[in-house]
Amino acid sequence: MLGACRGLDASLFYPETDEEAETAKQVCDQCGVQQVCLDFALNRREKVGIWGGATERERRRILRQRRRTA
Repeated sequence: MLGACRGLDASLFYPETDEEAETAKQVCDQCGVQQVCLDFALNRREKVGIWGGATERERRRILRQRRRTA
């Protein structure tokens, strides 16, 4: 299965503001590989961009929550 982002302008997934991130998140919401993408970004500690529908801030929060429950 291919990502919903395939073929789209990559700059969409590297927004300047959180408001601009909403468009990318909407694409991710329709994606069949959203969780795989998010897990990839979390495992690699991706610092920028929207991955699996999550901003950098949201991914940091997920990682903190995982550490607390581990």
